[in-house]
Amino acid sequence: MEHVIIGALIFVITFILIITERIPNTLSALLGGSLMVLVGILTEERAFEAVDLEVIFLLVGMMIIVHIMSETGVFQWIAIKLAQFVKGEPFLLLVLLIFITAIFSAFLDNVTTILLIVPVSIILTEQLKLDPIPFLLMEVFASNIGGAATLIGDPPNILIGTAAKLSFNEFMFHMGPLAIINIILLIIISWFLFGKKMKVSRDLKAKIMEIDPNRALKDKNILWKSALVMFFVILGFVTHTFTHIGIAAIALSGAVFLMILTNKEPEEVFKTVEWKTLFFFIGLFMLVEGVVEIGIIKILAQKLLGMTKGDLRITSTLILWLSGMVSGIVDNIPYTATLIPMIQDEIIPTIMKIHPEFSHKTVEYALWWALSAGACLGGNATIVGASANVVATGIAAKSGRKIEFFEFLKYGTLITLVTIIVSTIYIYVRYL
Repeated sequence: MEHVIIGALIFVITFILIITERIPNTLSALLGGSLMVLVGILTEERAFEAVDLEVIFLLVGMMIIVHIMSETGVFQWIAIKLAQFVKGEPFLLLVLLIFITAIFSAFLDNVTTILLIVPVSIILTEQLKLDPIPFLLMEVFASNIGGAATLIGDPPNILIGTAAKLSFNEFMFHMGPLAIINIILLIIISWFLFGKKMKVSRDLKAKIMEIDPNRALKDKNILWKSALVMFFVILGFVTHTFTHIGIAAIALSGAVFLMILTNKEPEEVFKTVEWKTLFFFIGLFMLVEGVVEIGIIKILAQKLLGMTKGDLRITSTLILWLSGMVSGIVDNIPYTATLIPMIQDEIIPTIMKIHPEFSHKTVEYALWWALSAGACLGGNATIVGASANVVATGIAAKSGRKIEFFEFLKYGTLITLVTIIVSTIYIYVRYL
């Protein structure tokens, strides 16, 4: 019991430090993670094992590839092309970026999508003299919503799909429509929040249309090499469920091949890696593992689920909302991993005994989709709710526009609340 109290206290204090930013967030996360070891909640080995090296090396690999690509001017070229496609209309541009982000996130890792889209968005907003924050926030939300659509879109889905033996097509058929509905709602909400405030002068629109995008390209030789490597990396991501090659290994291999092909010095390239973001993740993984170790998540889940008495409607709704709330505070990967055996070994068999009128597939679908939707969509609530959020805010800060914790929270909680309500209705209507 003593460890439970101490662990909970460490987590709360760390979270307060992250919110208030009294010290840099990276140091707050590392301090919290280290304290979990120093007070004996985690062994040193357990703490280091908790660090998801797949996420860390995926980030390192993609940061290197994106940096080398950025030197060619290709992101400026894409930005100009997108702006010209919508004739400089800011809200149409936001809608286009939301759709692109959601589609990319359904078939790539969310972090990879953010690393590709955010630099383009920052360039666009600078060209059109617009505030980049609405664009970055909506892209993060679209990334988490789009990631919920497929088996490979978000790490919780990979865990659920593997445990429940769900196919790629099953995931897309059942979760895809929900993601589409939520993306449409995101666009409507973004119009009311930002649409009317987005104004670009006629002169700026005219200047954008006059720009020759090809002049932005600086080194076509490196561009073709980068594009070739990126193509094979993305192909590896899309097919990794069949090849069984980890996405981190694919990204890191791509980065190494690209450095060799472009004759880049490792010392120079490594300076461009966002080490601050990476160490924030390392501290966060250790901190969350401490919370899992003291059993707070499992205790909370068991207590709340014990209240449902095996009612499928109440249980699926509770899993959805519990997952949405918890995933906004702690990383959704360990949370999902904790709930999967509970659902598989305890909840599904219990409900099948109490409600034989439901088919096994109906029970499974209602519960698994509730967990998936809650874990993926709940990540939109706070800056630390999902990996994509942390990466996007890190890039924004580096470009000179810091997103405050409460600024993110204000919009994130609204989007999370709306999408979770819609998900509740969707699951009830389709399966119950």
